[in-house]
Amino acid sequence: MKTTKTLKLTSVMALVLTVAVGCSSTSEQGTSSEQAAKEAIAAAKAAYAKALKADWAWRDTGKMIKKAEKDLAAGKYDEAIKIANKARDQGNFAVAQKAEEHQRLASMYAADAAGTATPMAATPSANTYSVVKGDNLWNISAKPGIYNNPYEWPLIYKANSAKIKDADLIYPGQVFNINTNPSSADVAAAVHHAKTRGAWTLGKVEASDKAYLAGK
Repeated sequence: MKTTKTLKLTSVMALVLTVAVGCSSTSEQGTSSEQAAKEAIAAAKAAYAKALKADWAWRDTGKMIKKAEKDLAAGKYDEAIKIANKARDQGNFAVAQKAEEHQRLASMYAADAAGTATPMAATPSANTYSVVKGDNLWNISAKPGIYNNPYEWPLIYKANSAKIKDADLIYPGQVFNINTNPSSADVAAAVHHAKTRGAWTLGKVEASDKAYLAGK
């Protein structure tokens, strides 16, 4: 009888220990995931701060960070990490994009000083352009065969406003008309809009874009 009671007691203690260890493991895992989410959000904020300082931040980045913080508060750590990492990458890309553009412009100015620069407003060599993966209006406009100036991308947007719902969202396979002979006034308006457009959101037509298309 004593032996039976001892075995039952031992079994109960083993079960309690197993549950305790399991709870401890779950708790530690949760703490680890929470910490990882916090670190991911901190990294995203740091990258976004750099982009803001460079005056080249994407509007979506801030919204994504807020969403990650909400997921963190709700205990959705994996979701928080995923969106925070995406926001971090956006911030880093924005800074790199500005650095690349400054380097390009610096090279152009140096070439201009040496008398070997290609004119900023080069005449396009073709009146159409087929979009490929990785394209955006900025890099299409920067191509030597188009305008050789990324800031003239609004010219493409305006010439294809019936095909482009959002200037920040174009698709491979689309064929755009290229205004091969824009007036100086058109070029000036396009460059002004590109430089003063402000922050934007992917998938949304910005008010400043609507005003540009309307000639305001």
